[in-house]
Amino acid sequence: MTARAHAPAVSLVPHTHWDREWYEPFQRFRLRLVDLLDEVLDRAEADERFRFTLDGQMAAVDDYLEVRPEHRDRVLRLVRRGQLAVGPWQILLDEFLCSGENIIRNLELGHRRATELGSPMPVGYLPDMFGHCAQMPQILSAAGLDHACVWRGVPAGVPGHAFRWQAPDGSSVRTEYLASGYGNAAYVFSDPGHFAGRMADLGRRLAPSFGADPVLAMYGTDHSAPVGSLVKLVADLDPADVDVTITTLADYIGQRDPHDRSLPVVEGELRSHANANILPGVLSARPHLKQALARSERLVERYAEPFAALWSAEWPEKFLDMAWWRLIDASGHDSVTGCGVDETATQVFARISEAGHLGQAVRDRVAGGLARQVARDAVLVLNPTPAAREDLVTVDLEVPDEWEDIAVELPDGSRLPAQTDVRGERLLLSETLPGEELPAFLPRVHGRELFGSEITHWSCDNERRVLEFGVARHGGDTPFDVEAVRTAVTGASGDWTVRITRAAQRTVTCLARVPALGWTSLRPVPGGQADEQAEARTEAARGPEPVRAEGRTLSNGLVTVTALDDGTLRVTSADGTVLDGVGRIVDGGDRGDSYNYAPPGTDRLVETPRSLRVAAAVGGPLRASLTVERVYDWPEAVDRTADRRTATSRPGSVRLDVELRVGEPFVRLDLTLDNASLDHRVRCHVPLARPANSSHAEGQFAVVERGRTAEGGFSERPVPTFPAHGFVDAGGAGLLLTQACEYELLDDEVALTVLRGTGWLSRNIHPYRAEPAGPQLPIPDAQMIGTSTVSFAVLPHAGDWHEAGLAEAGEHFRHPLHAAPGTGPLEAQPASHEGLSVEGAVMTSLRRRDGELELRLVAASPEPTTAVVRGAFAGARRVGLLGDQDSRADGANPGDAPVVDAGTVRIPLRAWEIATVRLAE
Repeated sequence: MTARAHAPAVSLVPHTHWDREWYEPFQRFRLRLVDLLDEVLDRAEADERFRFTLDGQMAAVDDYLEVRPEHRDRVLRLVRRGQLAVGPWQILLDEFLCSGENIIRNLELGHRRATELGSPMPVGYLPDMFGHCAQMPQILSAAGLDHACVWRGVPAGVPGHAFRWQAPDGSSVRTEYLASGYGNAAYVFSDPGHFAGRMADLGRRLAPSFGADPVLAMYGTDHSAPVGSLVKLVADLDPADVDVTITTLADYIGQRDPHDRSLPVVEGELRSHANANILPGVLSARPHLKQALARSERLVERYAEPFAALWSAEWPEKFLDMAWWRLIDASGHDSVTGCGVDETATQVFARISEAGHLGQAVRDRVAGGLARQVARDAVLVLNPTPAAREDLVTVDLEVPDEWEDIAVELPDGSRLPAQTDVRGERLLLSETLPGEELPAFLPRVHGRELFGSEITHWSCDNERRVLEFGVARHGGDTPFDVEAVRTAVTGASGDWTVRITRAAQRTVTCLARVPALGWTSLRPVPGGQADEQAEARTEAARGPEPVRAEGRTLSNGLVTVTALDDGTLRVTSADGTVLDGVGRIVDGGDRGDSYNYAPPGTDRLVETPRSLRVAAAVGGPLRASLTVERVYDWPEAVDRTADRRTATSRPGSVRLDVELRVGEPFVRLDLTLDNASLDHRVRCHVPLARPANSSHAEGQFAVVERGRTAEGGFSERPVPTFPAHGFVDAGGAGLLLTQACEYELLDDEVALTVLRGTGWLSRNIHPYRAEPAGPQLPIPDAQMIGTSTVSFAVLPHAGDWHEAGLAEAGEHFRHPLHAAPGTGPLEAQPASHEGLSVEGAVMTSLRRRDGELELRLVAASPEPTTAVVRGAFAGARRVGLLGDQDSRADGANPGDAPVVDAGTVRIPLRAWEIATVRLAE
């Protein structure tokens, strides 16, 4: 046997892991990126043996070409020659802190951009994410990718360098496991004089994990470029010692059998600490970023796109594309995670806000167009959910003062109740001015806008010396000429009174009945004065019990909530499930960093407020509320020298706004914290109704069951804090969420992290982690000094999460109806129009593509189901996840054409299956 037979075979993959923004803001990192890629392109063109893998994300290419647009053809040639591997992602995301739809759009955008340059790398490369979500194998497989490549989160039971990763629906991908990380060969070139020996040692050390396959040696790390002598150093190696081939990750993994059934199977999410740090503290660092991203995602996914797809004559593609670019950019694993410097967090927040502004603009343009079909004394109401809905909206209405009560009339003539929340001031201004200054008052008028309203009439009384303007929500059809006013007051003398009066206005909460993904109009009418036919229709339509407020108790027949003497809540459902002590606040120290929580050696928990006030319940019959205000003495900081919290304290106030609405089986909670302390974690505790050893949490297209422990084994403490995106449920306590949150299941409670303040990006010495996660840099803004609010709801229930309808309740909670004032002529006829309805599955996206409606559904059920879609369409067909006909459609043939019968299509789905459907009108 020759020496060569004993020499390890090594596939060397030169690459860089490019954190787009992290311990430096984006533009500073980009300058270094341009230098790196200038060097890489030169080397690749100079020697065809050179290969480079560009981190699986197109963002690095786009950021480079924005500065070097003249180099696009160079990049294209290298991609097509196989020397440069790009894509398939647009950015390397955090999988738990964005929506599932954001993940798909990320892959869609990256795949498209990489295809424009030749071909995307056919590998779902996920090298540095802080764990992986359960449905990622289905997403990759449905996008036509047979392979994944991961590092963090893999459980201890994986023996080799590959496994089959299976999603909840049963689909799977072959997954390359970077057991020693994405930089397992980063050190071998640090001293060229020892390169040969180090490469041979690496090959021999890793060979047992690879068996008959060549060792995968990842040469690169964060923001690194390969040495200039790479090709020569490899060429000079003696193949009798180590047989090294320079390749790309795409070529290496492309030689593996994607259907190898001998591989061990790993199911669901990857969040084990056994072989690598997963840095779970990023779930709670800078919570305002998570809140902002979730809000902007909902605006774009569930309002702007569906409303424009169904109700706009023009598809606002460019605006929505700009929104998605920003949402995807913000999802980066060093962006929304909050583990960067303060400058990075500021830029990420601004980017997320811009995406939200774009979503608002599109939503409001669509609503504005529909509002022109609604009389200006009425209100337009839009439904963002694909099911008919009876729900509350709060609107400003102009109604006569003599109306004691108000109802709203639907287009069919039936009437639903309304509740006056606030009566607006009639007199907005009464100001005395010298007559000669009256013309100087007129620049306050902008067109016909004055004090946020429109001028309906004006008068000038020379005898009484009164200039009066009447304003209302809409100015109507009467023209207004500011020059006529100027003429009337020119030459005035003496003291004049300028008065501005507004039409009688009230802020009203009313019940609205709106078709699925449709819209309707509501017209205010005097309450208690309906005609007999309207009364009969209204009586027949009467639904749930009204909300009652009495003392410290709210009740609506489905759930009752009472504020207790200690400031917590007792929440009881109609089935008798009781959660006693909801809203208990526990504050503890944190001497960790943005990546990992860690208590000080001697911690001091603060659970008892120094003062407490409970306001009496008010409101009804449609909604009612009460408020609990508590002030705590929270230690000022952590004394790191003494490893304990300081004896000095600062006041920390916690305001809990409790609201109950008609027909809802849950209680809404807004928790507002005013924080002045450093280095601590605040959690809101919700008790269980019955013992539970596991929790269920809704994330990205799945509900995941988790125990009360986490698998450890590497260098960080396996703290069992987990992510939840839509809801978390345990022991009859369901928490509906509006953002990605961190939670922990304790003995008899769920603890939801509502604030975590830390002043360091990473710490070199960390109680819960043996090695730094990044540079030790101060991040004072991450201490979260100031006021912040977390909104969630509590739903007590019998049975499990599925039987209790938590997914449906969460949809309702997160997606309120949208109202806008009518702007059409008074004679406009009341109208109601249905858009599209979905039963048996959850809609995650509805948009226009290639002149058709594209609908994405997920079977949010542990059992197979059939999605039933109804609407004004003539044909329907399944397509691949990326929308193309050549991709696999989640296990079905994308060319199959489901039978459409009278605008109805039925789509059989496996449990947790994601389906993409094109609807032709």
